[in-house]
Amino acid sequence: MPIVVGWVNTAILSAAIMGVVNIIDSHLLSKRMPGLWAFLLPVGIIHLIYAAVLFTLFPLSEGVGTWPVLVAVASGILRTAAVIILLGSLRREEVSRVIPVVYTYPVFVAIMAVPLLGESLSYLEWLAILIVVAGAVIVSVSQSPSGSIRWGGRLLLLFSASLLFAAADIASKYALGYISFWNMFWITAFCMSGTFLLGSVRPHIIKQLSNMKQRNSALGLLAFNEILSLIGIVLSFWALERGPVSLVSTITSSRPMFVLIYAIVLSRLLPMFLEWRSGKGLLALRLIATAMIVGGITIIHLV
Repeated sequence: MPIVVGWVNTAILSAAIMGVVNIIDSHLLSKRMPGLWAFLLPVGIIHLIYAAVLFTLFPLSEGVGTWPVLVAVASGILRTAAVIILLGSLRREEVSRVIPVVYTYPVFVAIMAVPLLGESLSYLEWLAILIVVAGAVIVSVSQSPSGSIRWGGRLLLLFSASLLFAAADIASKYALGYISFWNMFWITAFCMSGTFLLGSVRPHIIKQLSNMKQRNSALGLLAFNEILSLIGIVLSFWALERGPVSLVSTITSSRPMFVLIYAIVLSRLLPMFLEWRSGKGLLALRLIATAMIVGGITIIHLV
């Protein structure tokens, strides 16, 4: 019983920490950094350092086959692609609209588990999937300056990120049967840093960073955020190594609730920190939609 409590609490803590990461990411991308790739350049450098240090401290065990490592690399590549879509969306959309849609991915984990893991879904679980998808569509609603309601134009792209996260989790779960969660982290970090640096090491991007206003404070906040990211990701891999992938994915998908809570608090304490429109009607709609997402995902694994 203590082991079960351990990975459940760890997954919840990971979701709470990564919610903070998403909030700070949104602030940096929408208000401080000159562009997405200018943001990804220092992030790539930081993750390369993480990967190199942890590769030295936690090498692969002797006897680990090639296939599990290849699956871990595939997981890292899939997760990297999803993160790029997520961060690009955070630059253009409010964080409270982006995160709930992306974190419908446990639904895709459940669907993919049917052919890949031999699992089956009941009618109630399929109904829960429909509830989650409906909630994601509703949460993408925004309000134009004139007061009219409009729908998020990046919904399909966000769902593709959700699918990529789901595939990455399933691949990670397989790989974690052969390698440690530290191994999984540095493999993922190498994939992310390589992709980020490959796309961002350009003269004009370096010039953008050097010409930034309040560069030191922005990069300091970014470095702090990447420390939180390290903690959150390692905790999620630790939980994934010990718990069922479907349940861990479901618990970590509670992140939208944390993001919404943080955004509401910040809108009161630091209203300029985030792009946040919180009319009572729109806020109520988002609360209902986010509850639908988390509730629907929870139903899938509690039936």
